[in-house]
Amino acid sequence: MKLAFRFFLTMLAAGLFQAWSAPAPVSEAASSAQRKIDHIEANGALAHPDPAPTVFTEQEINTYIGSGKIQLPDGVQSVHLVGVDSIVTGTSRVDFDRFKTGQKSTNPLLSLFSGVHDIEIRAQAQGSGGTGTVHVDSVVLDGTEIPHFLLALFVEKYLKPKYPNVGIDTRIALPDKIDTAMIGKHILTVVQK
Repeated sequence: MKLAFRFFLTMLAAGLFQAWSAPAPVSEAASSAQRKIDHIEANGALAHPDPAPTVFTEQEINTYIGSGKIQLPDGVQSVHLVGVDSIVTGTSRVDFDRFKTGQKSTNPLLSLFSGVHDIEIRAQAQGSGGTGTVHVDSVVLDGTEIPHFLLALFVEKYLKPKYPNVGIDTRIALPDKIDTAMIGKHILTVVQK
């Protein structure tokens, strides 16, 4: 599967949903997500893809991400996403020293981003017209919200050099003829055209 879709899937839903019924076993949920991803790839290869929606549950996405099938950035672990009405809240544990390997800064404001911390990111995310968009509303580090100017500084110094197309506002072309990707109440619905 193309890296852009895996990234978008991670950003949008990376574990987006707690099913109301009893959770499926880990391997079953990851296998279900893999089958749906395989379907999207095969459907996207058709001249006229089937426009029937493909729906991922939050449990499928989180289990898939936790299975190691998506390469997370170095130092990022335990990603869990919850999505409701185009808003994704993601939590993870981040070892900033591993994440920033090879990058140094003399700016004392950026010293906050060292060591291992619990991170919560709240973002608006959607896909329409074949383009995925993510806008980060807030980032909380160990229970304290990071001021926007400091977040922007971190993005420019540490994130952009590794991932030039990723930032507080990110736009990516969706692969496999995906037209829309919408986050509902603990589900991600993908439509291809």
